Formats: sequence, C-alpha cells, structure tokens
Amino acid sequence: MVTRALVCGAGGFIGMHLVKKLRGLGYWVRGVDIKPHEWSPDGADEFTQLDLRVQDNCREALHADGGTFDEVYQLAADMGGMGFIHSAETEIMHNSALINIYMTDQAARLGVPRYFFSSSVCVYRDMQPGEPEMTEAEAVPANPDNEYGWEKLYSERVALAYARRYGMQVRIARFQNCYGPEGTWTGGREKAPAAMCRKIAEIADGGTIDVWGDGSAVRSYTYVSDMVDGIYLLMHSGLHGAVNIGCPQYVTVDELAQTAARVAGKRVRIKHVDGPVGVHSRNFSNERIYSAGWQAKVYLEDGIRATYPWIEAQVRAARAGAR
Repeated sequence: MVTRALVCGAGGFIGMHLVKKLRGLGYWVRGVDIKPHEWSPDGADEFTQLDLRVQDNCREALHADGGTFDEVYQLAADMGGMGFIHSAETEIMHNSALINIYMTDQAARLGVPRYFFSSSVCVYRDMQPGEPEMTEAEAVPANPDNEYGWEKLYSERVALAYARRYGMQVRIARFQNCYGPEGTWTGGREKAPAAMCRKIAEIADGGTIDVWGDGSAVRSYTYVSDMVDGIYLLMHSGLHGAVNIGCPQYVTVDELAQTAARVAGKRVRIKHVDGPVGVHSRNFSNERIYSAGWQAKVYLEDGIRATYPWIEAQVRAARAGAR
C-alpha cells in the first residue's frame, strides 16, 4: 500500500526538496503552499494552493480520498534570512503562529498518525564562540534573541500538547541554517550562503562585497540533502521532543564569504557594514539525531560548490532579462 504524505510549505526551499525525496521513496505526495515552487512547480503528485493561515484551508489540505494522510510534514512558515527576521517581527508572530495552531489542531482532530514540525535553532539564546554545546532541553529557560525563535518555541509546545491529548506521534526538528540549489537567492528573504553566492556572482574578480557586522559571528550551515535525510529519519524514529539537525562544522561569516569566493575562483574584498547580525554563535549538540543514524555528509565547501553555479546562473539570467 502506498504511503500518502502531505507536505505543507511545498512551495518553499526545504519543502520542495522534501517532496522530491519522498516521491523518490515511492510516496504519494500532496504539496500545499500559498504559492507554487518557483523552479519545481510540478514536483508533487498533487499541488494545492492554499493560505494555511485560514483554519478551513488547513482542514481542506488534510482531507485525502479514502481517509487521512499517513504522514504530515509541517514546514509552512513566514520566514527568511536575518534581514527579514529583524524587519518582519509582527508578520512572523502572526502568520506562522496561525499556520501552526490551525494545522496542528486539524491534523490531530482528523486522526493523522504521524506529524512533523519544523522548528529552528533560533529558539536558543545568544552564545559566545567556544561555549559548551547546548542540548535540546537547555533551550528552556528560554531567551531567543528574536521573535522568530519565540514563535517556534511556542509552536513546539502546541504540537507536544496535541500529541499528549490526541496520541498523535509528533516529531520536532530544530533546523540549522540550510542552503543549496533552488532556494531563495535574492529579494531580502535569502539565507546567508545564498546571499554570499549572489553577491560574489554579481561582481568582477577583485570586486568588493558588503557583509553585515564585523564578520566574526559564527554559524553552521547544513546542505539541503542532509536536511531532508534528517527529516525523514527523525519522522520514523522513536525520538520524542525537539531534535537538533545540523552540520557540526562552524565557520565565521567572513569564512563563509571566503569559501564562496574560492569556489567562484574570484579575489574578493569584504567591506563590513552596519546591518542585522543576530547572535554571536549557537553551539548545540547533535547527539540525539546521531542516535537515529544521521550524520552530515556535505560540508561547507562541497555544498557551496553545488550551490554557487546554480545561483550564478540565476544572476546571469536576471541580467539577460533586464537588457
């Protein structure tokens, strides 16, 4: 019997890569989002365009012929890179909370057996580089540095409360920064790896790019194929409660820029400018996801080598279209 899955947020970056993975495993997949995916609009077996901030739309998304879905993956959110997170606090708190309240409630009431919620390492407090790794339980007492993290932490609690009440098997992943081809690369919602690749693709050899802050903030970046592998393994594991999924390689923002420049084969000057930076560092343990058999396979330079040519092609296409 074919397993049926609903992927909410299938018009987004990680969501569509997850759709492709599930279909490759033989699933029948319905994708739902407020917009189709820009580069893979036909990735799912069926795509339904719905605004999941509306309760009735969540109910409609969850109705399948002959019963409910076997698995629901809830990745829909109003989100973007650091610039968006700091400039759209009310939109994040309002839109994402509505999506998560309604989708979790309707999935539980309709008897969905397995439910995945995509949280974020933004639930953790600001840390200094080199601090001991933080476990999932140490997110509380809570002190996220932005409203995106607070909303995610609240929505985790919502999912766990419904799991207790209805017996729905809930799995929660706290995502690290994720990157790869076919993601947002311009417009203000792109993540740092995409932004760096775009900036470098736009300049000539020896040119200058702007980097927010002093370049010393430490991050870790997870390639999208590793992320979707982690999602799938977690969904079918016995790991209750939140689970970190992330690559254990930590780099500064300047090192990220230098890696992208090296892959591009360009000499690049970095100009540090004022802008939203976020936390100094987040150091967190991946031991729980390791226990499910997951390990990151793609480290930063190899991931950028797979990502940069795709973004460079988008930059060239945009320039050609503007002529």
